Amino acid sequence: MRTEQLEYIAAVTRLGSLRRAADELRLSQPALSETVRNLERELGVDLLERKRTGATMSAAGQELLPRIVEVLEAVDRLRVAAGEQHRISRMVRVGTVNAATVPLLVPVLRDFRATHPVTQVEVVGAQQAEIHRGLAEGGFDLGLVNHLDGDDVPAGFEATELLRGRPVVCVRPDSPLAGLAEVSVDDLLTVPLIAMRTGYVMHRYVHRLLADRTPVFSYSTDGAEMGKLMVAEGLGATVLPDFSVVGDPLERAGTIVCRPLAGDATGVVLTLQRRRAEAVPQAARDLLETFVHRARALGGTVAQRP
Repeated sequence: MRTEQLEYIAAVTRLGSLRRAADELRLSQPALSETVRNLERELGVDLLERKRTGATMSAAGQELLPRIVEVLEAVDRLRVAAGEQHRISRMVRVGTVNAATVPLLVPVLRDFRATHPVTQVEVVGAQQAEIHRGLAEGGFDLGLVNHLDGDDVPAGFEATELLRGRPVVCVRPDSPLAGLAEVSVDDLLTVPLIAMRTGYVMHRYVHRLLADRTPVFSYSTDGAEMGKLMVAEGLGATVLPDFSVVGDPLERAGTIVCRPLAGDATGVVLTLQRRRAEAVPQAARDLLETFVHRARALGGTVAQRP
């Protein structure tokens, strides 16, 4: 068994595709596939499930993944101790629902790069279900996920609560709603509504808030960042967690503002989730700590959720 075999299987798991892993590792796909099969024959288990849509970790592979990570981390420590240059830079993959990215994520990435200059961070926007699937299969190391108060963390995951907030109405400063101290549901129904697509927490929240009442016109978009841009262009209003709006570059520039919802005390929680496993890559642990530090600086109450 060679360490590069373990690095290759880790790359296939992270990227979800033999082709993408081969491209990143600068190998031919047949050569990579044969190397993985040799490792599977040596271990006596099928590490991957190969499908037309890509390769994912098998159940047996998921059980062995923490051990593979342990070996790769040990090799990294050995290289550092020997003063050798890292042959392969580690990558941390973060899945995020877009409703929480800019005010928190951008400063975190800046802080993390200052202390980990050779570690790449790949940020992937996705819906909550996709993030949970990526965490379970090893494609994501960490996941930024929003929850409404009372939602449970799925089995098999650990969640660190980063920020707590309330839903707010996000509008342009020249919107009639911007002149209100708080926005009622009746007020919200008088303007075009920019809603999140099905699968986002804020879609579920707005559907419950409106109770089947219909706004004058509605758009549907994939993620809060596009929603805020549409608001800035004057297309209507959207409902987001306050921590997604306050501190956003558009809010700092005065292009968008937010107003509280009248008579609503719903809480929204931003959590950083990871798969409950025996071994977690050091870079992912360091990035998690950077998130915690930045969340505290923003006034968040950091807590562990089972």
